[in-house]
Amino acid sequence: MKLTFGRCIGIDYSGAQHAHAGLPGLRVFEAEISDTDALECRPDSQQPKRHWSRAELAQWLVEQILVTHQSAKFPLLIGIDHALSFPLAYYEKYQLQKNWNIFLEDYCAHWGALVGSTSVRETLQSQQQQKQLFDGRCGESRWRRLAEQRSKGAKSVFHFGVPGAVASSTHAGLVWIQFLRTHPRVGPLIHFWPFDGWIPEHGKTVVTEIYPALWNKFISKDSLTQDQHDARVVALGLREAMVSGELEAWFQPEQWNNIHLSEVERKQALVEGWILGLS
Repeated sequence: MKLTFGRCIGIDYSGAQHAHAGLPGLRVFEAEISDTDALECRPDSQQPKRHWSRAELAQWLVEQILVTHQSAKFPLLIGIDHALSFPLAYYEKYQLQKNWNIFLEDYCAHWGALVGSTSVRETLQSQQQQKQLFDGRCGESRWRRLAEQRSKGAKSVFHFGVPGAVASSTHAGLVWIQFLRTHPRVGPLIHFWPFDGWIPEHGKTVVTEIYPALWNKFISKDSLTQDQHDARVVALGLREAMVSGELEAWFQPEQWNNIHLSEVERKQALVEGWILGLS
């Protein structure tokens, strides 16, 4: 298996405020195969200090994927710093079929207001109130995915308000993952890893969960903010893995050096997702 991507994009996500607010914590860096460093991408080159909103970033990704595909260039490898699914305990609690597409549809049916002017905090409060009445979708901070159990320091997707938490980012980001998934033009061009299979389909852009802590201690931060640094090291880490050939093993659990997953656990990871590079 030989996987080649034209660009590696690292995204340090943010679940702050609402979907159309510019967020200093939402950063994007990209590295081409021929680059020695990663460059920051801004939403407006004419206003270099303006920050991305989640809605703008989703539209930008659509444009980048379409342009790449139409020009017959190598596809993109996009790493996003938030989980793409929830623990099995969530599926069991709400009697959801263990199917990622069904999960996303159900999630957006309850949290869909996050594509508008509603914040994660406001929606969480609403869901907690609904939970007391009927079927509000909330989780427990003690629920952890298999990937979180096998990594060092990764927090539960329901552990809000603590340092290093990805709960708000995950809850805010999932509605935009569904936006990309169901987009009539780019949806068919994306392989969401590992939900669409452990081995990415040839010629498709890959969207995957990443964890900057796998790399950020080994690359100098320089004068960057922590959010910039995290996005940059992801782009560089993915590019380096592709150049070295290590990336191919990351897509194949049977080749992992440090983590062994049983057949049952592999099936679980196809529902809960996995962190690319956690191997």
